[in-house]
Amino acid sequence: MKLLVDAQLPRRLARSLREAGHDAVHTLDLPARNRTTDREINALSLREERIVVTKDADFVDSFLLAGQPFKLLLVSTGNITNAELQQLFARNLTAIGEAFDSYSFIEIDRASLTVHV
Repeated sequence: MKLLVDAQLPRRLARSLREAGHDAVHTLDLPARNRTTDREINALSLREERIVVTKDADFVDSFLLAGQPFKLLLVSTGNITNAELQQLFARNLTAIGEAFDSYSFIEIDRASLTVHV
């Protein structure tokens, strides 16, 4: 998977996704770093066919109204430690990949993976 991890999520999540074999970048890796606008993130995701991984509900609105970003993974865990977040992703990475084979908007929380159609 090609992923773009948004600013509210830790950079080490992108690193662990890369270590798992995925092409993942964090907004800190972009020229404007964490000041990259949502519009720029959407454009990059469309251009490079990247899944945006975010906690930001603004991306849900953008996805539902304008079909942007390319694909969306909404993280709805509330407050969670970085270690717990990485473990959550590690446990669900295969299921996330399989879901994105058929769907474009997925939500993950502490207990489940939800596909939005």
